[in-house]
Amino acid sequence: MNHFIADATDTFGPINPPDTVKIGVDFEKLPGVLIQRGIQLFMLGAGIYALFNLIFAGYDFISAGDDAKKVAGAWSKITNTLLGLAVALGSIILLAIFSKLTTGEYTTLLKPTIKGLGE
Repeated sequence: MNHFIADATDTFGPINPPDTVKIGVDFEKLPGVLIQRGIQLFMLGAGIYALFNLIFAGYDFISAGDDAKKVAGAWSKITNTLLGLAVALGSIILLAIFSKLTTGEYTTLLKPTIKGLGE
């Protein structure tokens, strides 16, 4: 009597997806999810750009040697990168504050739901 794994039909029992996984598209929430994913993609892109820009600016700073113009250019690049990252993070913070002032919750504009599309 040989038993193979392929012959086992119900070894682990039924496997069901978690409750948070829904099959299908909820068109009422789709525009809000797209906006939320766009904000997340923007922040991810800003962070990756800042990381690489800081790495390259650090390399420019190290390789500048005694050249004052190259050192000043590297510092300028570092300063501008950190300022840009602060602006990107500040925009999210201002959006949350504006959301709190207008709707009473911080995440209303960061995770929007558009009602009335499913009707």
